[in-house]
Amino acid sequence: MQRRDQHFYSHILGRDTHAMVYGQGGKPVLVLPSQDGGRRDFEGFGMLAACEPFLGEGQITLYCVDSVDRETWSHYSAHPRQRMEQHERWIGFLTQEFLPFMKADTGWEGGVMTLGCSMGATHAANLALRFPQLFDSLIALSGAYDAAWLLYGYMDDLVYLNSPVHFIPNIPIGGHYVEELNRSRLVFCCGQGAWEEEMQRSLRLLQGAFEEKGIQAWVDFWGHDVNHDWPWWRRQLGYFLPRVLA
Repeated sequence: MQRRDQHFYSHILGRDTHAMVYGQGGKPVLVLPSQDGGRRDFEGFGMLAACEPFLGEGQITLYCVDSVDRETWSHYSAHPRQRMEQHERWIGFLTQEFLPFMKADTGWEGGVMTLGCSMGATHAANLALRFPQLFDSLIALSGAYDAAWLLYGYMDDLVYLNSPVHFIPNIPIGGHYVEELNRSRLVFCCGQGAWEEEMQRSLRLLQGAFEEKGIQAWVDFWGHDVNHDWPWWRRQLGYFLPRVLA
């Protein structure tokens, strides 16, 4: 398996960025880190094992990026609007700059997969639901999908754009947007054990919105022994990834 530390200059962020890239060729997969995390976390927490068969066969290439959470969701001393404006710049970097690079790097012409755990799942799901024309598959493990909850109740137009439990209920039933989402493979999973309370709450709200709008997402709640932690996310990724790629 090939691996490299990829440097990439972002004009939107106005700085150099880095990503760990694993594999060569096949479907590009954008991996978002958990809160305040970085590009080496996916490998460091043992998540590569579930991907190795697909990496070895050239079916996927993983692009693990750094977060900007310390400038956004975790920047508690700044005003929420300032934090969300920086978050939107990061979204622009990912969708307008880095995603085209990923596709050119692999020679891939179709949709891209995105995945993540915890806050990484929040980011991955937000991207897949906001931009179904760019992302055609998602594995979101233990994400929180209520951005206002993450900002202690603050709401504005940018928070709304990044809060699936708010924007999904307002999309038209049977419209083009729903059709695009239904061409994607969307997987949402969380446990029912320790530290999963908010993940369960927001995912159940999202599940209800999916059912109302006719969005065909796979929503899976694992058992009461399944905690918000890496050992379970390793097992979940090993279960879901072959099914999404099938």
